[in-house]
Amino acid sequence: MPEVLKAPLVVEFPFTRSLGPVQSAFLTGLRERVVLGVRTGDGRTLVPPVEYDPVTAEEIRDLVEVAPTGTVTTWAWNHAPRRDQPLDTPFAWVLVRLDGADTALLHALDAPGPDAVHTGMRVRIRWAEERTGAITDIACFEPYTGGQAELTGRTGGFEDPVTGIVAPARLDYTYSPGRAQTAYINALAEQRNVGERCPSCRKVYVPPRGACPTCGVATLEQVEVGPHGTVTTFCIVNIKAKNLDIEVPYVYAHIALDGAGLALHGRIGGIPYDEVRMGLRVEPVWTAGARYPDHYRPTGEPDADYDTYRELL
Repeated sequence: MPEVLKAPLVVEFPFTRSLGPVQSAFLTGLRERVVLGVRTGDGRTLVPPVEYDPVTAEEIRDLVEVAPTGTVTTWAWNHAPRRDQPLDTPFAWVLVRLDGADTALLHALDAPGPDAVHTGMRVRIRWAEERTGAITDIACFEPYTGGQAELTGRTGGFEDPVTGIVAPARLDYTYSPGRAQTAYINALAEQRNVGERCPSCRKVYVPPRGACPTCGVATLEQVEVGPHGTVTTFCIVNIKAKNLDIEVPYVYAHIALDGAGLALHGRIGGIPYDEVRMGLRVEPVWTAGARYPDHYRPTGEPDADYDTYRELL
């Protein structure tokens, strides 16, 4: 058996959100080195603050300052910090109940090792040198042996409040396509399309999944399909995607390769976008060194009869 492929995969996008009055005051306060919580109807102070009471669901707006010092309620040691984490050296993730708060805040604790961390230890905020109105304005927590810090007396009313944030989201994977799709990808490198046939319903899956989702049995018989195919359905793209060097409008279509039991998708080129149609016969166009077709173009054959592909829509 050939070696199953694997490769790093990164999913990354900026998440943009607006802030209500409570979150706006909290983040603006961090920019000014002030920590604000919110007081509930029963007198508890929640940090980080929320806009609705988690018990009664009532709206809460009563902002109150808490101290930048607090107590570790629980912790876990991080031996190998990852990209964009608060510290680039080993540190502890801690839940800290700040003095004056009734709930705990999650952040990093800068400590020389796990032996230096314990539940109940006193810590204080280490502020970032440059603050913009984000949770990262707290650079981390650090051990603290002094008394309770004095409060500033501020409960909001900051100038130039933060009204929105852009938070980058990123997930890092090591992805393996599995046995079936490894064979499919290796065949694409040879400019071939290889699917697998279900031994029960006889449908040929391209790309193969390794098992038939209808019958629930393994698919082991490899079947080469195409290279020609038929456009079953399509859409016209009018919005240019970032980092995609294709002029709009262009057509993206579902293409049923000859011999395949379902359609795959691909871009249609070599024809004006407004002449693409269901039943159009197409073939792949490969570029040098590519592992998959750049696009599909018309073959010049007569259009396929609807009855030959209606089950593949």
